Amino acid sequence: MKALVALILLVQLPIHKAVPAAPPPPLGCDDPESEAAAQAAVNYINAHSHHGYKFALNRIEDIRVVPQGPNNDIIFLELDLLETRCPILSPTPLANCTVRSFAEHAVEGDCDVKLQKVDGTLSVLASKCHSHADSGEDIVKVCPDCPLLVSLNNTEVLETVSAALNDHNSKTTDSYLRLLEIGRAKIQFYPAHVVAAEFAVGATNCSAEQANDNVEACQLLPEDQSNFGFCTATMVKRPVQDLKVDCQLYGHQVPAPDIPLLSWVFYPTGQDTSAGLPPSAVGFTNHNLGLAHNNPVASESSSSEILRSMLSAKSVTKRAVAEAAQHDKVPRPVGFVPPPPPCPGKIRHFDI
Repeated sequence: MKALVALILLVQLPIHKAVPAAPPPPLGCDDPESEAAAQAAVNYINAHSHHGYKFALNRIEDIRVVPQGPNNDIIFLELDLLETRCPILSPTPLANCTVRSFAEHAVEGDCDVKLQKVDGTLSVLASKCHSHADSGEDIVKVCPDCPLLVSLNNTEVLETVSAALNDHNSKTTDSYLRLLEIGRAKIQFYPAHVVAAEFAVGATNCSAEQANDNVEACQLLPEDQSNFGFCTATMVKRPVQDLKVDCQLYGHQVPAPDIPLLSWVFYPTGQDTSAGLPPSAVGFTNHNLGLAHNNPVASESSSSEILRSMLSAKSVTKRAVAEAAQHDKVPRPVGFVPPPPPCPGKIRHFDI
């Protein structure tokens, strides 16, 4: 009898269903974890770029995290980068590289990057980037007298680079320098006709005097002695002709174990070697970061995978946000201002 009573009482007890815990809120673009992932991505992109200049982070546009297991996450990033004044071969740390101003005709890079974080360690799995110069019309509106970027193989640019390099080699007592590539160039027509160019160079196994006898025998120094540098040249063509050139060699650099230093350098074959340009740069005003980024994983198929994965990650995040909203039943006081959306993040330099 006692057992029957106990059973009846037990059945009458209210049943409390376990409420699942709300999923963690999505990671914000300006959170420290996002910043760390973005920095790892930017370092990777610069380390694997072959041409042009280093890029700095301007803004984290979006971030998605897909958990894979304990202490194992896949992270998808959308990044907005800006070109700096540091050539890709420069040993200057990125933190010390100045981002080009808007009036200098800035170049923006857009990157989608897939990373993995295991036990706190980040590694880049795949990436896809492209870059483009800002609209010349927008620059003219802000700075009507600012010269704009011109094609890297513009005839006047090639003449200026050739004259500048010949001028330097004729006066130096050090190694004869060879052109590696033209980085960027501008032409100003008023109040004076001025051509300005920037270009990368490499030291050869000849002195300038030996090059006068047989310049074809002058080859870039081998990898264990390599010495690259950068030159700026300004040629005034009107009203009075004048040429100024300044070249700086960086000294021998020891490359990272997985990135041979000489693989950074483009050796022209089969096209106009006087320009020192890869085919992807001929006819363009800037080196395309997407074409310069030589990541074997970042093929077109891999890029499609990144896009599909990011869309899937966004769906997962949207579901998590919706589920979290169901758990958030706290009434909001009058005048409550919701926090800003977690993405996109802050602009570090300027928006173009």
